[in-house]
Amino acid sequence: MSKTFAIIKPDAVKSNSQGYIINMILRDFEIKDMRQLTLSGEQVDAFYAEHIGKTFFEPLKAFMTSGPCIVLALEREGAVAHWRKVIGATNPREAEKGTIRALYGDSIDFNAAHGSDSDVSATREIEFFF
Repeated sequence: MSKTFAIIKPDAVKSNSQGYIINMILRDFEIKDMRQLTLSGEQVDAFYAEHIGKTFFEPLKAFMTSGPCIVLALEREGAVAHWRKVIGATNPREAEKGTIRALYGDSIDFNAAHGSDSDVSATREIEFFF
């Protein structure tokens, strides 16, 4: 069994889609930990540190601090790869039909969910929040 990290982002929480997304998660994953929080600017700076200074960072920071999100530690075989398949492409318009981002994302900036991109990132991200 392996773990991955997920965020149900503020846009999905604001649109009350979190229950639908959690139901999708429960089809394939065991939720090991979960909590709702509103990220501070300092948390966003630390979590997305590799993006500080990039043109999209300040809008990302404003979005991620705009309201509550739900952070989750998920477990199953091949967790990282499977979660990335479930959420779909970063741009919802390019995401496969039936994926979280295709169903609940509005744009590349407001795409409903985050997923770790590697086992190393998953471990770091889970430790950051839990």
